[in-house]
Amino acid sequence: MAVLRLAEIVARLGGELRGDGALEIRQVASIEQAGPSDVTFLANPRYRAGLANTRAGAVILSAAAAADCPVASIVCDQPYLYFARLSQWLNPRERAAAQRHHSATIDSPLPASVSVGAGSVIGAGCRIGERVDIGANCSIGAGSSIGADALLHAQVTLYPGAVVGARAILHSGVVIGADGFGFAREGDGSWLKIPQIGRVIIGDDVEIGAGTTIDRGALEDTVIEDGVKLDNQIQIGHNVRIGAHSAFAGCVGVAGSARIGRRCTVGGAAVILGHLSIADDVNISAGTLVAKSIHKRGTYTATVPLLEHGEWLKNFSHLRHLEALADRIRALEVELARLAEKDKS
Repeated sequence: MAVLRLAEIVARLGGELRGDGALEIRQVASIEQAGPSDVTFLANPRYRAGLANTRAGAVILSAAAAADCPVASIVCDQPYLYFARLSQWLNPRERAAAQRHHSATIDSPLPASVSVGAGSVIGAGCRIGERVDIGANCSIGAGSSIGADALLHAQVTLYPGAVVGARAILHSGVVIGADGFGFAREGDGSWLKIPQIGRVIIGDDVEIGAGTTIDRGALEDTVIEDGVKLDNQIQIGHNVRIGAHSAFAGCVGVAGSARIGRRCTVGGAAVILGHLSIADDVNISAGTLVAKSIHKRGTYTATVPLLEHGEWLKNFSHLRHLEALADRIRALEVELARLAEKDKS
């Protein structure tokens, strides 16, 4: 584990140092749990009260909060981003030694720098880049491609023809390229499967959380552009396109052929219906059902705040009578207009 002095950190990452530059930092920690050799951060004003009692060696914070800091500090404009960069420095990715477990089945030539874990299978015609780390029990379908420095944790599945970019991280249980949900209904009500002949193309620097599934395209490809971050348990349907540097929280569902712009964020358990278009720089709140296209950047919410159950029943019982209430309001408006005209005369 790296040991860094505060002055060394500021020299590399910037910011204003207040306190002893020789102080040694070994790890990052929360503002409540940090000890004398840890650095923490304060980005949300709600946690400012914890600053007075922190035992951290140093705190990363904004100039507005620096006066209240009882320990050494690094003052910067974006404390959370600074903390993330420092955490990467202190906790670099541990690369597996370049080795192939004897139980792996490998039917494609691999660079000497590639590591393959126990029980993994790599099909014929695959193109695997330098320094790729393939964990235990992964399945890499024939004709798939994985870019340099990618990391596949245990039990990742790439169906044939999948494309994964450089430096991608796929967590356990990810499935890339399963058939999309494509069926045509017969006259008798039964379903006829439509072959899914597209691919999944994943760009560079993408991270995909555990248990997430991305379906192959029906005719065109499903595309996840560079820098996209997907949390755990997300479902991406066939022919979806997600723009660069968008980020989705857990349990989001995106139906087939949706087009999502760049730098979008989607909160947990939100659902985006199929064949919709979402503009660049759109933020969708958790739990929102997106049932129409969004053409303008901004934040969109379609959820009901939490209520006590009895209050919820009382308020939402009125929904059944909205049409009747609207009719009564229109009638009252007509009557008020009639009375106003009568007063004028």
